[in-house]
Amino acid sequence: MREHLDTMPIWEAYRAGCECPLCEIRQKNEAMYIDNFLGASVMEPDTRVEVNQKGFCQRHFAQMFVASNRLGLALMTHTYMKETMARLQKSETAPQKGGLFRRNAPAPKNDGQAAVESCILCERLDHTMERYVYTLLYMYEHEKAFREAFAASKGLCLPHYFQVMQDAPRHLSGKTLEEFSQTAMRVERENLARVEKDLEWFTLKFDYRNKDKPWGNSQDAVERAINKLRGKCVGDD
Repeated sequence: MREHLDTMPIWEAYRAGCECPLCEIRQKNEAMYIDNFLGASVMEPDTRVEVNQKGFCQRHFAQMFVASNRLGLALMTHTYMKETMARLQKSETAPQKGGLFRRNAPAPKNDGQAAVESCILCERLDHTMERYVYTLLYMYEHEKAFREAFAASKGLCLPHYFQVMQDAPRHLSGKTLEEFSQTAMRVERENLARVEKDLEWFTLKFDYRNKDKPWGNSQDAVERAINKLRGKCVGDD
């Protein structure tokens, strides 16, 4: 399988030797989507309709807020806010369904509430990452060079590790699935242990008895440990 648009980002991330190649891919795609939403897609009718329906989560609103196109963000937020207000008003004026068996039941979800519990960017990003997980598994099955790179890598963050392990039986089978699972578990265990040891040494360096000893690889251990446990969220971009 020759490198193409889907496999190139995976190869680039694995060659970079990062703690989680899928986090690197997700972060790059996230930045690209934010640029797109604040760029030409601001004026695309189909995109505006979907933004009005789904909006953005706190994280992605915050990222767009610190970006350069404040006007584009204002235009999208304005129409999304108007749509949300309309949905809220419609829900509040709709007749409530009664009945003996609904007396103690929780109130149905307000349509306005649904409008602030979705994120168009999260949905697109999750869909993109599902495709990359599939591609990673396909590459493992069909590319010897990638199998070697995967086995020699630093593993994945735990959220992506569990996602890959969960998806593996849908795309791999037989000996290939067994080999992949064993390799992935070994790589993950070894690299969690490596990061944990670095983190432990980081804490021990604050003991006066260790102040003159070398830091080794532990100076960035806190961010690497957090990113390993929960996915890339702190440290350098």
